[in-house]
Amino acid sequence: MSHNIPQTSLGKFAREYLEYLEIERGRSIKTIENYEHYITRFLVATGAKEPKDIDDELMRTFRLWLNRQKAGVRDGRQETLKKKTQNYYLIAIRSFLKYLRKRGVESYAPERIELAKVAERTIDLLTPQDLRRLLDAPSGDGVKELRDKAILELFFSTGLRLSELCALSRDIDITRDEISVRGKGEKVRVVFISDDAKKAITAYLKKRTDMDDALFVSEGKKARVDGSFRLSPRSIERMVKFYAVKAGIMDKVTPHILRHSFATDLLYNGADIRSVQMMLGHSNISTTQIYTHITDSELRNVHKKFHNR
Repeated sequence: MSHNIPQTSLGKFAREYLEYLEIERGRSIKTIENYEHYITRFLVATGAKEPKDIDDELMRTFRLWLNRQKAGVRDGRQETLKKKTQNYYLIAIRSFLKYLRKRGVESYAPERIELAKVAERTIDLLTPQDLRRLLDAPSGDGVKELRDKAILELFFSTGLRLSELCALSRDIDITRDEISVRGKGEKVRVVFISDDAKKAITAYLKKRTDMDDALFVSEGKKARVDGSFRLSPRSIERMVKFYAVKAGIMDKVTPHILRHSFATDLLYNGADIRSVQMMLGHSNISTTQIYTHITDSELRNVHKKFHNR
């Protein structure tokens, strides 16, 4: 990593910052790679070599450059970077500047960088009927069908991220109602398994004949480079899509949409936002609060239905 960062004074600080994120802050390799990409493009695009080179004019020029970057063609039109993507760059730069301040290095004030206004985030959800059809879509007692049933039930039961589910090992104690998972930032949290999920996992593991340590493995394929048959995130995404089509669901369905369904199901049934935050593994409650917009909308529908004079 960090081999593309310019060999300048500012570049040296950037490399030290990335090492700080990895060692002292415990950020994931993926997060560090993303921050390296954003900061490198900033340094290359602006030509800034010293911390003092960063000023209002340089930031204004960079934001104009960022706003004009091409991001592919859609419906015959050339699109530029979305405001949300531009904000990823700005957040990384702001964090880097805070690191410089912590080191006592004089540079641009991070609080002067304001994020671009973005449209309110929307969340795709499955209707209860579609969700039921999806969970019931894997039929049969073959090891593949039992595996896929267990994966879908576990997604909805726990709200796990795709990467978290892929990383599970078969030595989990499914006789209990809970398991510990390691999420973003290496943070460990407890998630809870429904009776349906426990039943599905038990049936799948009884059918397995291999000795692989992974909880979910591919069937009839060669082992990966590391010798494991562990299912990849892409394989699970394709599996979820396959059963969505089989269930006759027209809308796009992904593992993350199942995570959304898990969260909104809790809120609909009276769970408080703090508890949902803990179960999803969100470090900031503002990330969880997006779901309250959905439940607020549902409450409006209930009000109209039962309070109509």
